[in-house]
Amino acid sequence: MLADRIEAKWIDAFCEIFERCAVKAGDTAAILSETQSRALNVHLAELALLRMGARPFHVVVPTPRNRHPVPVRSTGASEAIGKLGPVVTALQQAGFVVDCTIEGLMHAVETPEILKAGARILVISNEHPEALERMVPDSALEKRVRAAAKMLRGAKRMRVTSKAGTDLDVIMEGASTVGVWGWTDRPGTLAHWPGGIVVSFPKSKSVNGTIVMAPGDINLTFKRYLSSPVTMTLRDDYVTALDGEGTDAAMMRAYLASWGDREAYAVSHVGWGMNPGARYEALSMYDQRDTNGTELRAIPGNFLFSTGANEFAGRYTAGHFDLPMMGTTIELDGVAVIKDGVLQDVFG
Repeated sequence: MLADRIEAKWIDAFCEIFERCAVKAGDTAAILSETQSRALNVHLAELALLRMGARPFHVVVPTPRNRHPVPVRSTGASEAIGKLGPVVTALQQAGFVVDCTIEGLMHAVETPEILKAGARILVISNEHPEALERMVPDSALEKRVRAAAKMLRGAKRMRVTSKAGTDLDVIMEGASTVGVWGWTDRPGTLAHWPGGIVVSFPKSKSVNGTIVMAPGDINLTFKRYLSSPVTMTLRDDYVTALDGEGTDAAMMRAYLASWGDREAYAVSHVGWGMNPGARYEALSMYDQRDTNGTELRAIPGNFLFSTGANEFAGRYTAGHFDLPMMGTTIELDGVAVIKDGVLQDVFG
């Protein structure tokens, strides 16, 4: 287990990311956390902002009771704020928000209101800083992610295939696309660290076909490499069948069924990872409490398929799977951007 001790090198890493977020001496910055947040990251954020001459303040809320039937992991939709008006107002006025909540504000209900006020939000994923320091982003990653996002926004069709049997068709027209390279320097925007991911949220009735997860693919909700195949049949965005003989399929079926919510079976987003610093084997290197698995989402060339909420298609649910898959081929309007799990040189 890694020691939760302040290290100067981690303050350095936090300073580097905040500098890319255009934090300057005298700037006001809110550090949002909850009582179950990783205290080490909260402390590092404060020390880094102070070293830079910023004026940080803390907003700490009690971690709410889990009212869902199962443990909730890696949703990106923190419920910590609980629509508490004074908290939202404080974050709106902060200018820069360092989000250290457990699940993060990416899909939280309060986030649009905070961003609309002009605040910029940096979500620090609930990772141990040992992982964060390895993935401080650079300008080269930003350029490639921007190019990938532009390609996705211009695409009419995505096709995903694999030797394992995946054959998925996605209508991309009207999809909402987000590229995250790891920092945000513009008012009214949000990013998360680690970055290096591009994803699209398709419109309703846009996703059909078959996904076959092979051994070695990843279920990040369970923080688990698959040991047996899982086959999902999708019709008009929804998983209509989930087949497989092993533990992996059994766990996924049980978790989805536990929500009692049809929307948990729907497609959330599709995309891929682009961060050259992200390592496939990283999930085996950390105790489960020390990792949130964001690194696995950013592995170059993985197909990042997710089920659950898609606000752009009018679907809301707390049930969520992030499922990075290796070895796929992704084509946009017939042009391969990933071939057999390898990023192609098409991003400029």
